[in-house]
Amino acid sequence: MKRSKHRGHKEDRNGDEPAILETENLDRQGMFMGGGPDPDTISLASVTAVTDNVSNKRSKPDIKMEPSSGRPVDYQVSVTVVEARQLVGLNMDPMVCVEIGEDKKYTSMKESTNCPYYNEYFVFDFHVPPDVMFDKILKVSVIHSKNLLRSGTLVGSFKLDVGTIYSQPEHQFYHKWALLSDPDDISAGCKGYVKCDIAVVAKGDTIKTPHKANETDEDDIEGNLLLPEGVPAERQWARYYLKIYRAEGLPRMNTSIMANVKKAFIGENKDLVDPYVQVQFAGQKGKTSVQKSCYEPIWNEQLVFTEMFPPLCKRMKIQIRDSDKVNDVAIGTHFLDLRTLSNDGDKGFLPTLGPAWVNMYGSTRTYTLMDEYQELNEGLGEGVSFRARLLISLGMEILDPSSPDITSSTEVQLEGVPNISETATGKVEEFFLFGSFLEATMIDRKIGDKPINFELTIGYYGNEIDGVGKPKTKGKKGGGDGEEEETELIHNSSEEEMDDDGDLTSVATTPPMKPVITDRNYFHLPYFERKPCIYIKSWWQDQRRRLYNANIIDNIADKLEDGLNDVQEIIKTEKTYPERRLRGVLEELSQGCNQFLVLANKDTNQSGRTKLDRERLKLCLSEVESIGQQAKAMRSQVKKSTVRDKIKLAQNFLTKLRFLADEPQHSVPDVFIWMISNGKRIAYARVPSKDLLYSTVEEEKGKDCGKVKTIFLRIPGKKGFGPAGWTVQAKIEIYLWLGLSKQRKDYLCGLPNGFEENKLSRGPGMPCSPPISLTYMMKQIFQLRVHMYQARSLFAADSTGLSDPFARVFFSTQSQVTEVLAETLCPTWDQLLVFENVELFGEATELRDDPPIIVIEIYDQDTVGKADFMGRTFAKPVVKMADEHYGPPRFPPQLEYYQIYRGNCSAGEMLAAFELLQIGPNGKADLPPIDGPTDMDRGPILPVPLGIRPVLSKYRIEVLFWGLRDLKRVNLAQVDRPRVDIECAGKGVQSALIPNYKKNPNFSTLVKWFEVDLPENELLHPPLNIRVVDCRAFGRYTLVGSNAVTSLRKFIYRATDKQANNYSTTEEIIVVSMETEPSCKKMDTVVKLDSCSDAVVKVEDDDKDGKGKKRKRKKGDEIEEEELDESMLDWWSKYFASIETLTEALKAQEAALSDSEDKDDMDIADGGDIKPDDSPVKGTKRGKGKKKKMQDPFEKKKPKLDELKVYPKELESEFDSFEDWLHSFNLFRGKGGDDDDQNVMDEDRIVGKFKGSLCMYKVSDDMPRDMSFDSNMGMFQNIPHNDPINVLVRIYIIRATDLHPADINGKADPYIAIRLGKSEIKDKENYISKQLNPLFGKSFDVEATFPMDSTLTVSIYDWDLVGTDDLIGETKLDLENRFYSKHRATCGIARNYAIHGYNVWRDPLKPTQILAKLCKDGKLDGPHYGPGGRVKVENRVFMAPTEIEDENGLKKQTEEHLALTVLKHWEEIPKVGCKLVQEHVETRPLLHPDKPGIEQGRIEMWVDMFPKDMTAPGPALDISPRKPKKFELRVIVWNTDEVVLEDDDIFTGEKSSDIFVRGWLKGQQEDKQDTDVHYHSITGEGNFNWRFVYPFDYLMAEEKIVISKKESMFAWDETEYKIPARLNLQVWDADHFSADDFLGAIELDLNRFPRGAKTAKQCSIEMVTNEGEMPMVSIFKQKRIKGWWPFVARNEEDEFELTGKVEAELHLLTGEEAERSPAGEGRNEPDPLEKPNRPDIALLWFLIPFKAAKHLICDQYRWLTIKIVTALLLLAILGLFLYNMPGYMVKKMLGA
Repeated sequence: MKRSKHRGHKEDRNGDEPAILETENLDRQGMFMGGGPDPDTISLASVTAVTDNVSNKRSKPDIKMEPSSGRPVDYQVSVTVVEARQLVGLNMDPMVCVEIGEDKKYTSMKESTNCPYYNEYFVFDFHVPPDVMFDKILKVSVIHSKNLLRSGTLVGSFKLDVGTIYSQPEHQFYHKWALLSDPDDISAGCKGYVKCDIAVVAKGDTIKTPHKANETDEDDIEGNLLLPEGVPAERQWARYYLKIYRAEGLPRMNTSIMANVKKAFIGENKDLVDPYVQVQFAGQKGKTSVQKSCYEPIWNEQLVFTEMFPPLCKRMKIQIRDSDKVNDVAIGTHFLDLRTLSNDGDKGFLPTLGPAWVNMYGSTRTYTLMDEYQELNEGLGEGVSFRARLLISLGMEILDPSSPDITSSTEVQLEGVPNISETATGKVEEFFLFGSFLEATMIDRKIGDKPINFELTIGYYGNEIDGVGKPKTKGKKGGGDGEEEETELIHNSSEEEMDDDGDLTSVATTPPMKPVITDRNYFHLPYFERKPCIYIKSWWQDQRRRLYNANIIDNIADKLEDGLNDVQEIIKTEKTYPERRLRGVLEELSQGCNQFLVLANKDTNQSGRTKLDRERLKLCLSEVESIGQQAKAMRSQVKKSTVRDKIKLAQNFLTKLRFLADEPQHSVPDVFIWMISNGKRIAYARVPSKDLLYSTVEEEKGKDCGKVKTIFLRIPGKKGFGPAGWTVQAKIEIYLWLGLSKQRKDYLCGLPNGFEENKLSRGPGMPCSPPISLTYMMKQIFQLRVHMYQARSLFAADSTGLSDPFARVFFSTQSQVTEVLAETLCPTWDQLLVFENVELFGEATELRDDPPIIVIEIYDQDTVGKADFMGRTFAKPVVKMADEHYGPPRFPPQLEYYQIYRGNCSAGEMLAAFELLQIGPNGKADLPPIDGPTDMDRGPILPVPLGIRPVLSKYRIEVLFWGLRDLKRVNLAQVDRPRVDIECAGKGVQSALIPNYKKNPNFSTLVKWFEVDLPENELLHPPLNIRVVDCRAFGRYTLVGSNAVTSLRKFIYRATDKQANNYSTTEEIIVVSMETEPSCKKMDTVVKLDSCSDAVVKVEDDDKDGKGKKRKRKKGDEIEEEELDESMLDWWSKYFASIETLTEALKAQEAALSDSEDKDDMDIADGGDIKPDDSPVKGTKRGKGKKKKMQDPFEKKKPKLDELKVYPKELESEFDSFEDWLHSFNLFRGKGGDDDDQNVMDEDRIVGKFKGSLCMYKVSDDMPRDMSFDSNMGMFQNIPHNDPINVLVRIYIIRATDLHPADINGKADPYIAIRLGKSEIKDKENYISKQLNPLFGKSFDVEATFPMDSTLTVSIYDWDLVGTDDLIGETKLDLENRFYSKHRATCGIARNYAIHGYNVWRDPLKPTQILAKLCKDGKLDGPHYGPGGRVKVENRVFMAPTEIEDENGLKKQTEEHLALTVLKHWEEIPKVGCKLVQEHVETRPLLHPDKPGIEQGRIEMWVDMFPKDMTAPGPALDISPRKPKKFELRVIVWNTDEVVLEDDDIFTGEKSSDIFVRGWLKGQQEDKQDTDVHYHSITGEGNFNWRFVYPFDYLMAEEKIVISKKESMFAWDETEYKIPARLNLQVWDADHFSADDFLGAIELDLNRFPRGAKTAKQCSIEMVTNEGEMPMVSIFKQKRIKGWWPFVARNEEDEFELTGKVEAELHLLTGEEAERSPAGEGRNEPDPLEKPNRPDIALLWFLIPFKAAKHLICDQYRWLTIKIVTALLLLAILGLFLYNMPGYMVKKMLGA
């Protein structure tokens, strides 16, 4: 918007330029604007098509109606707990607990290990609003030895909120380590790490599984912590101090009826609310004390939270609650978002806030016992009324855990704080809010019969129905006594309150008025020339600076957003020069930013400025400055080619600016407008006060201040969701102004001119008060012409899946409707609606520049009941004044597309034009005539006139009718004789009838055509409608389903010129050497030469020179690459190699991506002065460096294997759904879903598919005709016939990953089910027990007949012992499109041709036969095989080797390699070339019909198809899972040394240990083996010569041990686990009577562990702590290793310390070898070990008791012995006394 000058009221306003909507010629625009602005800055067409206002009288309306927050959505949180490491504690039995909110799930318990491996997967499902979801806390904790009887002890926990996870890239953390800390002891430091994957999926998100990095990267724990980007790895503990001072403006909560009774009897009147504040943060809750019965509670307390910093929880929830004996109710809720209160940059600041007031909004202030809007007070959804405001401040300090005075627990503490001074939050000023209602229309007819008035409130001022306790504001009579005021104000301002200076404090409601009917649906209020006004005085702390700064930034952001929308609109409508407009937008942005720097620094010494104000100002200044500089630098780089990328960068600026404009410290509360009918609140609108705030500086003014704003009122709370919320309750045009009372003089100057003020009559000499109404003297008469041409993609409102749409147009107080068009979603109304005598008030020139908006609503006509609402849009007319000429460039107006919205979602678009013509003094005679097309006579309906309607030309549309698929029943009857009707722009064609759909669903006649007149401009083409009807008996037709093809562009036939499609006349030779190309490393190079010579292009393989280098290796590396043994290789070798390639490719792609991003940032950072030629060089240099690094390890490691292509997604997404010539159109029926997102095509509405295609072209005589042209087929030549065909379908299923758990134990027992047509296979016997990542490795053969069986469904079910099996997920494949596709998806083409071995050719057709067939079908010349290994097709020559080895190693001549080379390069063949599907594996998501849009896991598979009329294929490939190989690991423990001494010798007092060693393989704790005990070692040395024997099953490819065992006693079957091969050795001290003491342990990963030291001396703790530097070995390569390894344990400080050394020998044998040379455990036969040489202790035993007794009694425990003896004597005496006492007494008594 341009800035308006401050002019007086009556000044002439011709200075403003007219609003330009759109003209084609930019230069002409420049002239027309009088050499005005640069053409870049002209807005062409705005998206909402409410163009920029030129005069500043009106502000833009908001087109989206429904509040999106607060509506529940489906979420799924999946957590995989992989393993834990470095847990603190000795010999633990850990389990991991994952909890989200109230839900808890536990892993199994692992025994005696500090690094357990779990690999367990949990899923949590939620259906809650986004805000609630993202505030939930996810907590991962490790618990030690929990069982049924005891709860276990907490080792440590880690927590973060779900919002943090959702804001990660791909909404997930993958393979990251969560650092555990102990919440009860914050000084303790790290308690261990848990490695997990966490992902949050909302409905409709797609999740990309990241590529698996290799193990070594992930073992770097510090580098892979589970923290968002930018959070430091070392987080410290911090204290958050939230001070809560006081609250005011609380609503009446007449909770108990007793209170009213009490009041009636005793007359005692207390405030009926007992407020307290509750705060939730990071999973902890704190409360203040309760202030009994008080509306203005004063707490002066602070809550102290102890939590890590930076916290991984974004929001702090502060709630004022009313304490009640029965249940506490929330009065209001406020969220503090820590991101807005702190900044983590270099010059950042810690979270801080206030002291400042925060405003709380919620339900209406009227108290009812059952509050229907209660959840608004809980912070869900948009508040509809002010509830209270609370004075708080937040500070934090980082703790130094070592200081003694710190309590180490994280419990929330409550402390008192001193009172705060009145002025701390700023000086209280009087604010003045003025509003004038210029128009109230579109009032819903349900409330049209009662009088209506409007109420304006700001905070607790102006609320006149509910009766409010206002705070007694200083000096002003903010309201009388509570009660009086209540009764008085209910009589609607009957006796207005007088202010001290004799002014009225407020007139907050308009007088009630009865609405008048507009049309059948809506009413309006008859304001005509008399417009009611309202005004309110209120008193708030003056914190305008905050709002001003926010306004300046918002203003910059609004301009940027409009500009970007413009640029996108230009690109979308394919107008010229989008880059010019973008340059203009960036220029405007950098100017705006500079202006902010000038303005923002003003009045910084104002009272009430907080630390946050100062820090935010610094932040905003630096950020805005950098945005300004970057925009300036970018401006010079915008070129036509880079427009799209630069728009993305500019969008980032936009989000950053919006973030900066969000002011966390509130000041003036928002303004609410309520419509009240008969004393009942009906609908509301909420206007942020900053948008209305006045400032003398134009940039600081709120965007709606002093402007006429169109506001749509809506229903409050939950009722406003869904269809109820989309109907407008009322549309008001309102003028609002808010500012200090001091600045009041200008408050009327934004109103349309030509009015007189009506004030309340006052006594003489009183100062004048604001007007209570305005009377307009000037009015203009207009005629509005609405040209409604057509609409498309409308919402389906009827059960047929169609609608009967008509449009209703509202302007001012009039409305008109178009005709109803039956049964269509794409109506072409072609109708002109004329509104006569429209009266608008105000000056003519103002109206010309800024007319009111037109509202267009689209409805569906129903025969009974009222019409259904389908969507709404706004438009602004082009205005012509009586004295202007009707001609270009503004007239006649162009048709434009307007986006139609239904709630928040777009629901189609409408093509229309609007003009508003002033009726001058001569009446209508001066208006331009309406000249419609002469050839149409539509009675009273006027068509759109010439000059506006599009220019038409004749097109021919050819339709290919192939068949119908998957038709569902209609009204319970099956579809039997369907037909397809195609219609476009009133013309159409019908297909042949399918006589029996069940027998053959294909059409007999393939191609038909029709001619139709369509607009020249392709963007204006009407949609084409496809309808399927079922012809029933007695000539009845039933609609089955329909589809509207909205854009026909992709079906327009454009004749190809000879030069297109790489058709050059030269011959080219492509040489491919024998070795396969590694897919991710090199591109095939094709060089084109335009001379006619044959060019020979050598395509070298970059691995040739790699071969030679392999042997020359540094001695240290030692990993000799063994040559591959062909017989060892199987299909899985190929598969795993391909997966690795995919991972490498994804990594390289990511590196390249981050590279290009770096480059972009670099370009911007360098400023605008980069010379155009040197910037790419910079990028490439860096890129090259990176690539080299990437490939080195890759080349070293990879043996030469034939690979296949692994697609991480479905195959069809790679090949455009195989719709190269046959398209599938989904048929819809039934009403559209009223979900938030109508863009998700509702699966339930799809009733089938029409298969076919379209082709359209302009009709002209010189259509090119081939010789072999078949005129019946039109443009669809060379298409196969569609008779039924029998096919053998072979489905290979490899594995499924991340399945959704189906059983209570968090696992599933999956098996495969396959359905194709009538045949169904359930592989129920072969279910895989308790596995969420099952490896199936199976193939299934199914026979099918196309077209009847064209959809293949692969499902995974969960096997249950009792009850039915549950579906986990399924995927559907369209086999027919694959079968007929030119990409040849029947059987993938392998990389190499081989006749035996693991890579055998699986297609029954050899490459030569395939090539010959392709050439014949494509009418190509060739293939011609020549000598020297050449083959020529068309004009391309390929070279390849010609020899092949058979099973016996004999070489034979063959042409197959040549043919295969051509097939691999088929896309380079002219005219018919396209990419052929290669041998592949596709990864398909599994979906469940009940949880649409949320993945339930993935399945890896592929499908081969072989037509039955061709050669039969060979047997299926064997892809059954590899069986694990049997191995035996023998570990001989020879000696130990330097073991810590644990026991004190009883008699000598010296330290000793009774050492033994325990060992087991991870996962097999129950098979743990112990050596014998070496007693009484004084030096820590132990001799054992003891052998452990561990047999195990091992999968070489996956490097995992396979264990099958029952999970529990009650388990039905064994479960298979795969766990890494790790050997655990521990050293213990044996005790006879107490539990043995654990001394130390070491864990060796058998695939890579440090080589043992040669001697005990060289063995150090480094071997554990510093693994990276050590030479690593693998037992699977070395087979036998001997050496010394350290034992370690953690000390009190939590650091590793050396607790001993062990000399061991590891020997690995395969199962067969172990059988051949068996060995006994311990020192037993066979192959016994000799006894160790231990010091003699035999005699010792004999002497020990005496020595021990002497030592104990005499030396060590002398005094203790004496004490014990004395005590025993005393006891004996006492005993004797008690024993004799009774007898003695009796004697005495009897006097014996």
